Amino acid sequence: MRTALKLAVMSFCMLIAANTQAQIPNLAKCTRSANLLACIDQDGNAYSVNTVGSTIYLRGFEAIGKRYWAQTSSRYGQLTFFTGIASDGEAWVGYNQRVGWTTINRFSSSGGSSGKFTCSRLSGC
Repeated sequence: MRTALKLAVMSFCMLIAANTQAQIPNLAKCTRSANLLACIDQDGNAYSVNTVGSTIYLRGFEAIGKRYWAQTSSRYGQLTFFTGIASDGEAWVGYNQRVGWTTINRFSSSGGSSGKFTCSRLSGC
């Protein structure tokens, strides 16, 4: 699976799992306002998260592949659908479903990647 897709899906899962930098200090350095979170990690990857109502806008830069990406997520109760695109033309779709403290994640991309993984607030992804 492409790095940008992994970063986008994992970034979204981190939001769902409610991890903060205080709990995971080596993950990324972040700046935050009321609706915007902007982060950069020690490898030069960067992303921002903007929330407007039940819609989440993710944008980022993948340092290794030197590509930009954007993802939009819309929440409907316990179900969140997302779509994304990268500067090299790769596109992806998927959904997250919350069941208690667990999140079930499914996705597929135009690059041929697809998968399913589960995240828990207690055990991670």
